[in-house]
Amino acid sequence: MAWKDLTPKTFASIRELNGISARTQEEHYELYKGYVGKVNEIQKKLDAVDRTTANQIFSDLRSLRVDYSFAIGGMKNHETYFAHLGGKGGAPTGKLRELIERDFPSYDAWLADFKASGLAARGWVWLAYDHDLNMLTTAVGDAQNTFPVWNATPILALDVYEHAYWFDYGRARAKYIDAFFNNLDWDVVAANLDRALAMQTAGQ
Repeated sequence: MAWKDLTPKTFASIRELNGISARTQEEHYELYKGYVGKVNEIQKKLDAVDRTTANQIFSDLRSLRVDYSFAIGGMKNHETYFAHLGGKGGAPTGKLRELIERDFPSYDAWLADFKASGLAARGWVWLAYDHDLNMLTTAVGDAQNTFPVWNATPILALDVYEHAYWFDYGRARAKYIDAFFNNLDWDVVAANLDRALAMQTAGQ
């Protein structure tokens, strides 16, 4: 295939936020740009790789495929993350709140579990819509390419790698998670849910 280079998206959240410094956001954004660059680099190498040497122990094709999944996972995870930061926090309303309360014991119970999952995860926590079960689910991943639920669409992504909070909070990850929710734009999350539900409807 003829690969056309991707360019990093821009986000209004790359600035000083309530409890998340401009330095953190700017450094974090540079990391995201690195993922985009690696997606482009790896795809070009995939276009030209020798497929006759492919095997499961070691081959250029295997290495490129695995690393591509990591790079594009990093790109997409961060795009979701930055896009829904910069809001005023609070709590969701409308269909999003309704589905959270339908699929979890309560909104407060979901929030407590999600925050605890943020302490338990090594990389990411997602709220996702599972298209097979027709419900919201919380999932954790230890790396950019370990989103573990097939046929599910992430609508909220919390980065808990140290780079997301170390400048501001050191080891105090729980304080960062609180700051994340204080800056969350629930309207963006709700729009992500609407797209996931539209995909569900289209697939029926």
